[in-house]
Amino acid sequence: MDRLELVIRNAEEIVTLDELKALMEGKEQPRAYVGYEPSGKVHMGHMLTANKLIDLQAAGFQVVVLLADLHAYLNEKGTLEEVRATADYNRDCFIALGLDPERTEFVYGTDYQLEPEYVKNVLKMARSTTLNRARRSMDEVGRNMDNPHVSQMIYPLMQAVDIAALNVDLAVGGIDQRKIHMLAREEMPKLGLQPPVCLHTPIISGLNGGKMSSSKGNYISVDDSAEDLDKKIMSAYCPAKDIEGNPVTELFKYHILPRLGSVTIKRPEKFGGDVTYERYDGLEADYLAGKMHPLDLKKSAVEHLNAILEPVREKMG
Repeated sequence: MDRLELVIRNAEEIVTLDELKALMEGKEQPRAYVGYEPSGKVHMGHMLTANKLIDLQAAGFQVVVLLADLHAYLNEKGTLEEVRATADYNRDCFIALGLDPERTEFVYGTDYQLEPEYVKNVLKMARSTTLNRARRSMDEVGRNMDNPHVSQMIYPLMQAVDIAALNVDLAVGGIDQRKIHMLAREEMPKLGLQPPVCLHTPIISGLNGGKMSSSKGNYISVDDSAEDLDKKIMSAYCPAKDIEGNPVTELFKYHILPRLGSVTIKRPEKFGGDVTYERYDGLEADYLAGKMHPLDLKKSAVEHLNAILEPVREKMG
């Protein structure tokens, strides 16, 4: 797999692919970042972007992780002290998941977001951004958006200015960050700032087939015990011959196979015996054709995900 293939694998969208290619050809070590709002447990949704940061490090990118404590405070996720403690927990989880601490720059929002130049750029952007546009940008990520606070309208403007303040070339985030990133691409040039290339990862399904969310409790935490992991996966939504909203097949696509490179799914000989996959496409084809039983897939998901998450349990335990 070449550098570009590594960067774009399992991406939902690149804005734009040509810009990404030019960035990788023209800069020896481009800077990429993800901003994490510290608001609870680190789950498989967060791990999806962490996986992408690991890919980017392998492809020669300098990686910046913004532990966005001030953003979380503005989005009603707790006091500054509470979200800072959660941010520290997030940092330790990401390192345990495989981010190289020697090549990862961890930054707290409060380290720089109260500086005069930063605040001035946020206010400048506020002058050229309508209230409706700011609100639309927050629709996917904001809390209580039926009755939003003014602080939540500042949030997307800060996220755009973060990109400039952190000297970032590539902004990475879930597809739910798309509207904020598009706001940044449109508004930053008006301030004389360089807009980023954007890479968006999919939103993976929760254990019940809906969107994975800490608030809904339908998630796998990266520090779940082996017993809890087994219980969650074995009871997860996993319809036969169907991958739509199927969290178990998605675990193989986005987490297990990218991490391990190949997997062997163990089955009794009377049901076809063990089968090894080096690409997700082959696993998906067999599952859709009914050649792989949901129970065998679930048991294998438990086995392989436990192996991936054991370092996190050891570090966080």
